Amino acid sequence: MRTINLIAKSAFLAVLMSGCGGVAPILSTPVENIDSSPLKVSKLTEAEAHNWGHLDLVKDTIPGMSVDRAYAEIIKNKKGKKVIVAVIDSGIDIDHEDLDDVIWTNKDEIPNNGKDDDNNGYVDDVHGWNFLGEGYNEQLEFVRILASGNTSHPDYAAAKTEYDSQYQTWLGRKTQYEQIYQQLQTADAALTKHFGKKDYTKKEVADLKPENESLAQAQQIANYMLNNGMDSIADAVKEIENGLESINDRLNYNLNKDFNGRITGDNPDDMSTKFYGNGNVKPVKITESHGTHVAGIIAAERNNGKGANGVANNVEIMSIRAVPNGDEYDKDVALAIRYAVDNGASIINGSFGKSFSTHSDWVREAITYASQKDVIFVHAAGNDSKDVDSEPNFPDDNVNYKEISDTYIRVGALAPKYGSSMVANFSNYGKQNVDVFAPGASVYSTTPENDYQTKGGTSMAAPAVAGVAALIRSQYPNLSAAQVKQIIMDSGLAINSKVIVGGNSEDIRPFADLSKSAKMVNAYNALIMAAKLAK
Repeated sequence: MRTINLIAKSAFLAVLMSGCGGVAPILSTPVENIDSSPLKVSKLTEAEAHNWGHLDLVKDTIPGMSVDRAYAEIIKNKKGKKVIVAVIDSGIDIDHEDLDDVIWTNKDEIPNNGKDDDNNGYVDDVHGWNFLGEGYNEQLEFVRILASGNTSHPDYAAAKTEYDSQYQTWLGRKTQYEQIYQQLQTADAALTKHFGKKDYTKKEVADLKPENESLAQAQQIANYMLNNGMDSIADAVKEIENGLESINDRLNYNLNKDFNGRITGDNPDDMSTKFYGNGNVKPVKITESHGTHVAGIIAAERNNGKGANGVANNVEIMSIRAVPNGDEYDKDVALAIRYAVDNGASIINGSFGKSFSTHSDWVREAITYASQKDVIFVHAAGNDSKDVDSEPNFPDDNVNYKEISDTYIRVGALAPKYGSSMVANFSNYGKQNVDVFAPGASVYSTTPENDYQTKGGTSMAAPAVAGVAALIRSQYPNLSAAQVKQIIMDSGLAINSKVIVGGNSEDIRPFADLSKSAKMVNAYNALIMAAKLAK
């Protein structure tokens, strides 16, 4: 389903090597004493905010992945080999102005003829496959467990506890949001009446001398919103409306034990039926934007004068729709992974996850299959501020901490502020079960109908790493998937200082304790290490 203590010492050893195939030698620049880098205290410019994940910690004092530096100093004009990246998500707007030239096309399939031309079992799978059909809303997995009525299910008691907690939480949030919404509307009406216009400014609100108590209250509410990231009260109202829509979806669909969103005609608990859904890989509504945003982080057309730049410059995106507005089905995910592998993807991005999994073995078998076929699977660590070493997040690549794949990469999220607050407050973590961290908070990327938005989550960190993996596999195609994973983990920047965990200022730990590699992904260093290994 879709922050104070710093200053230590860290070093990344420089390596000197020659490039392959007669290209010019590549010389790394030592990245020393990272933790003594000056902290950026000024607000990010719009350009920096839209591109921070590509910036360089040393040059920009922003904890990006040094993507722009990698292009300027290493890749330059070299395109490399075309790489197919499968995005298992909510669907992708394949007609988006920044994505339409990077969408994978199944050349063995004749569009819209109603036939399975390539005999892979999927009719008219021209740009991928949609395992959800026209479905959109779905229950959460623990709600499905309760709805089954199977009290002998090993997770039934835990599911009941989770349901009782979440249902009350979301009811409370609905009441809170409705109260805020009413207060905002009342404040907006009072201020509009006072100023005689709807588009009053932040300065006008701040300079207001209230004539009565109701106007003073309206000013207080407006000042709070305008000083906490909102450009106008109208924007704040829209934000609350979106929040209410999400809350109502949670209560009416995700947590509704009587709701069934499955409309594909198959049994999600029976793997014998594999061919269902359709070839329409686009979102079913404009608000289903998650997959389009993820795709843009990986592969939005670079330097075309439009909204965003992807990490990778020579990829094709295969769209596989399998993530609804609710928890994904294990069957859909397992089949989506196998579809991606069997149709040529060398990297799969999975920006989804859940805390309960009825058929986790099906998904692990698919992850193993991908690993055996030399395919990398990049997975978001989750957004619950939890330690996934002790609290599970599915899909995973281990049974009792024994890994079943050496090509699975789990990614935590960084925020754009270097220092003690650099770990995104929502990000999951785990010394054993999270591999690396990458930019994930406040990431600007593509959304449906030629739009662009800023979103945050480990869902945004995973495609950043998938993009780096694609860069490596494009520039050095002879490296195996396992080698690429190890390069990404080994070449990152080690931060030997303490950070705030889970947004809790009282929970301060060494950054090195939050992931297996103890590093943040760095594209520049990854390409240098790849060049050395590929010799």
